[in-house]
Amino acid sequence: MCKLAIWLTIALLSQLGVYIAAPEAADLVITPFYTFNQSPMVQIFGLPAAESAVIQQPGHCWSLLAADVANDFARDVSSRERVNLDGESYRLNLALRYGIAENLEIGLDLPWVGYSGGILDGLIEGWHSFFGLSQGKRLETPNDRLLFSYSRDGEERLHLDHASFGLGDLRLGGAWQLFQSGSLPTRAVALRASLKLPTGSSNKLHGSGSTDLALWLSGSDDYQFPVLPGHLTLYGAAGARALTKGQVLEEQQNHLVGFGTLGLGWSPAQWIALKTQMSTNSPFYHGSNLQELGKYALQLVFGGTLGLSPRTALDIAVSEDIRVDTAPDFSIHLGASRQF
Repeated sequence: MCKLAIWLTIALLSQLGVYIAAPEAADLVITPFYTFNQSPMVQIFGLPAAESAVIQQPGHCWSLLAADVANDFARDVSSRERVNLDGESYRLNLALRYGIAENLEIGLDLPWVGYSGGILDGLIEGWHSFFGLSQGKRLETPNDRLLFSYSRDGEERLHLDHASFGLGDLRLGGAWQLFQSGSLPTRAVALRASLKLPTGSSNKLHGSGSTDLALWLSGSDDYQFPVLPGHLTLYGAAGARALTKGQVLEEQQNHLVGFGTLGLGWSPAQWIALKTQMSTNSPFYHGSNLQELGKYALQLVFGGTLGLSPRTALDIAVSEDIRVDTAPDFSIHLGASRQF
């Protein structure tokens, strides 16, 4: 775990490079956090992040190195089912976007995915205790344990209790700029698409084993008010994902899933923005009455963006499962981006 943390830190700092010391002020454009539901039963399908409503200009490239660490603790039982999601997931994603023509962009996402018992259990229990929040059944379970399991009608259909790390499912993407205001460039709408390929191991939950196609609209608008310094940005996205038959609970897998994001950002100065967003997705599985598999997810993500130079930014965010057990208890997101 310590080696992984060091590796993630080095990777993020190398993405920022010498730009951390850049003296110029950054003119921040507020965009969504590049993250999504990191539940081990969801993230294998490569649920799209909302992304910017403004695509890359011809010959321009945008790169992002994003790290997500999510702590899951969910135990649920019904008359026919039993689920246990206890552990931490890690996702390091390299995203590239390149403008190939006017109003047209292509992209690539290369994720590295892993699971372990983690180190955040004690911190989360202390946080819950300090603020008087419910611990659920955390105190009855050993800390820093990895166990993902699901049983139905007495048959265990999923079991993972060994740490592993490896390549996730590769995603190819594209975008078309449907609208962009000439006077306010951040007032825009883009149609985005992604094709996920089954390059990750489904046995280790690095991928789903399915080939998935997603289509969604991303939009944003910018506002300025005399009583507030800086500017406000409202952004959102909505779309659907079509899935072929995968290799994780394949008999219960839904083949069409909807998703959406709605967010608000405020940049009081050129170098900083505060952002919050709500994200949801419909269930990836049917035939289950458990929150973890068969219910709509609702997640809150909040944090901010630091403009380190006119073309370099760092996102820092945390997330909570607003609808309990449909997303990880607690997640940390870091994203270092660079415009070329």
